[in-house]
Amino acid sequence: MATPLLALQQGYSAMAVGVLLALFSLTQVFMAIPAGRFTDRHGLKKPVRFSVIIACLGAGLAIVWPVFPVLCLGALTTGGATGFTVIALQRHVGRMASDANQLKETFSWLAIGPAVSNFMGPFFAGLLIDHAGALPADDAGFRAAFIMLALMPLVAWYWIRLVKEQPMEPVLPEHANGRVWDLLKEPMMRRLLLVNWLLSSCWDVHTFVVPVLGHERGFSASVVGTILGSFAVASAVIRVVLPWIARRLQEFRLLTGAMVCASLIFALYPFFESAMAMGICSVCLGVVLGVVQPMIMSTLHQITPSHRQGEALGLRIMTVNASSVVMPLIFGAAGAVAGVSVVFWVVGVCVASGTPQAWRLRPAERGHRAS
Repeated sequence: MATPLLALQQGYSAMAVGVLLALFSLTQVFMAIPAGRFTDRHGLKKPVRFSVIIACLGAGLAIVWPVFPVLCLGALTTGGATGFTVIALQRHVGRMASDANQLKETFSWLAIGPAVSNFMGPFFAGLLIDHAGALPADDAGFRAAFIMLALMPLVAWYWIRLVKEQPMEPVLPEHANGRVWDLLKEPMMRRLLLVNWLLSSCWDVHTFVVPVLGHERGFSASVVGTILGSFAVASAVIRVVLPWIARRLQEFRLLTGAMVCASLIFALYPFFESAMAMGICSVCLGVVLGVVQPMIMSTLHQITPSHRQGEALGLRIMTVNASSVVMPLIFGAAGAVAGVSVVFWVVGVCVASGTPQAWRLRPAERGHRAS
């Protein structure tokens, strides 16, 4: 939030800000698979230690030189560091679980972290931007926000430094020539990535289209922000109760239900014109999509050989972030030509068409977890 606001204040165009935002995801597209392989070889702490150094460096440069080229570099470094850490943490947590139920519960708890950070980061950064400097916000306020962001990775390292590493898989000769395309040869992996991509697109299109739809209907910025905020809060709340739900329902049932509900919400969303109705739709969509990531992660760990789980996590992050870079451009072009309501309906149809693939992720087709 801080970098696009600073860029706009410095007089850069909306296109420049869009490029800046895309850079947060761009690094993860190219480094996700190498990072996954690195975590397979080195576990949790070494990747996180590198990520902390890179993130602190990126935010630190923005403190010293809060100019657009440095903000772009900071976006690349902090985005890459975040992706590296997520892969290492998800791999470690997945290996802590002893069975499928523990996988679902563990990833449900883990998913609360990003939901909380999506609120806390912008909230505290906004307070520092507004109150640490002069009004309207000046460089001092933005520097204070960047200082906070540079300190957060150090806090994360303090908490994680005493975590016990999980036993590493032995490196066997037959593992040496493994390629990422070998993972894609597995039908279950292809289905899982397709389902993950479709549901991630729902998240992207909601974030992108709601401000446009709100602007067309004359809503204020605070109303649009409240609609989007209600989505984030709902996705966080459902993850608090998800461990209880996950004990009673299998992953493929939750994913199939999420795709059916998301497609219905997207079909109805453009017909609700009041801010209250849009807010209700946003809450419902947040509940539906908040279920997705823990179930995706649990399924991925069950269908992937243990010595390649980091690489599989990297493959997933690569596809999600490539979508986050490309899809807003497609949404924007489609919305300009046909209207934003059509974007909702097209994405809803695509998600509905992928529902059979989610159902086919049921355990009968998974086989046993490779070792």
